[in-house]
Parts: sequence; structure tokens; C-alpha cells
Amino acid sequence: MSILNFLKPLVERSPALAHLYRTSRDRRFLSETPKDTPMGFKFSGDPDMQQGLFEPTEWNVASQCLERSDVFINIGANIGYYCCLALKLGKYVFAFEPIDLNVQYLTKNIKANKWDESIEIFPLALSNKVGLVDIYGGAKGASLVKGWMGTPEHYVRLIPATTLDNVLGDRISGKQSFILIDVEGAEKYVVEGAIKHLSFEPKPIWMVEIATQEHQPEGVKLNPNLISTFDLFWDSGYECFTADGLFRKISKSEVIEVTKTGNDNWSVHNFLFMDQSIANQICIQTN
Repeated sequence: MSILNFLKPLVERSPALAHLYRTSRDRRFLSETPKDTPMGFKFSGDPDMQQGLFEPTEWNVASQCLERSDVFINIGANIGYYCCLALKLGKYVFAFEPIDLNVQYLTKNIKANKWDESIEIFPLALSNKVGLVDIYGGAKGASLVKGWMGTPEHYVRLIPATTLDNVLGDRISGKQSFILIDVEGAEKYVVEGAIKHLSFEPKPIWMVEIATQEHQPEGVKLNPNLISTFDLFWDSGYECFTADGLFRKISKSEVIEVTKTGNDNWSVHNFLFMDQSIANQICIQTN
């Protein structure tokens, strides 16, 4: 065990020491050189990502969606795992990531593969409004939701936020896009800020992480935005499927039942929202 790992439980009790610990850790990690990966590109950061072991099911689903798309929009891009997949497949990418350390990794990974002319990186959060917001935590667990994953209240910073509609406008209208949203509990706000994109033709393919009970703030047993998040898509004419390779169709009555009981049999928390014609291509041809 490294000294930094040994000290972590102790320093987390003090905001000042916690900041010093994270700064030292981040400097050490950022000194690493991007390595060749089994996916055919160079990458630095998470060891599981480097070895192609991170989210293998979601990776396969994303690959199928990207094959049918022209443009990839990654909201909550983290250090660029899915961005690199899209760029390797020759897609143009828009990446949104508000955590500075993640952005440093992301840009480092893009530069290592000489893809910097095929991606636009926005170091800010997407939400349903333009302004400043608090974000709690860091790395893969950063969230606009206070108390998400048990993150201490003092692990917070102020960041700029805007909406997808405000940033991109009509730029991808008329193109088949794949939009991946992984924003740790704030997905409803992102979609509310993307109403124009919901109505684009062809309709984008959306893959959205939506938790039910997992990672909720203390005292919250069920995601309070569960049904309203799904409704944003259903009201715009989308069909919903599990993003697990089985592509099981999810009905509104099923989600309503989950909100009543607090139980679900989904076994996944990533969902695809698609136009029926695209769903036929991906789901029927795969099964």
C-alpha cells in the first residue's frame, strides 16, 4: 500500500489535508505516459480502461450505436474512454467534462492519438440552465447532486454550467448522433437542457445512466427524478430499451411500478432511447 493510500482515511477528515492529498495523488497519476491498449489506441488513466476491462457490456452497446451514427456527444466524458472509441471509429466528437483533472487526462489521451482535430472539448457541466453550479466529488463520481455516493459536503467546487441546446444549437441537426449521458444523478437536468435535440431528425440515439436506489444521498431511498426522466423521452416519441445487449423494451407501466415498490429487475442502469426505426436495426438484428 502506498503512503498516499494509507493516509487517505485520515486526511479525509480535514478539508485542507484532503485537498493536499488529492493534489499530490493527481500530480503522480498525470505523470504517467499513455500506453497501447487492446482497443487499438493509446490511453492513460484507469487501469481497467487501459486493459479494455471497464464496462465491457456498455462498450459493446456503444460500439453498435456508434456504427450507425455520424456524430458522438459524450456528456460526462471523464478521461475520454468512450471518446477514444468513437474517434477510433472515425466519428466526430463533442465532449463535455467539468472536472479539471479529468479534462487533463482527456486532452492527454486525445493528443497521444493525434485526434485533436476531430474533437471539441468543453470543460464545463451541462444542465437545464446557464450559470454557476456546485459539483461534489471528483474523478468518476463527481455529481451536481449534493450527497451523491456519500461524498463529503466539503469536497465541492463552483463550476460553470450551460445547456446542450445553448452550446450546439442546430449543429448536429440532420445528422445521426449518438449521445451518451453519464452525470451521476443529474441526467434529468441535462435532458431538460436538450429539448431541441430531442426533436431533431433523425432522432439521436441516447444512452443514459439512470440509477434507481444506488448512490442516492443519505435519506433518499429512490431516485426522485426516475419517472420524470423517462417521461422526457417518451413524450418526445422515443422507445426505451435496456443497454445490456439484451435490449429489453421498458414500458412506462414498468417504471411506474418501480417508483411504487422501489424494486426493479433491470439488473442494469444504462438505458437506450431511440426512434423505432433505429431500434429495429440495433435490437432486432442483434437478437
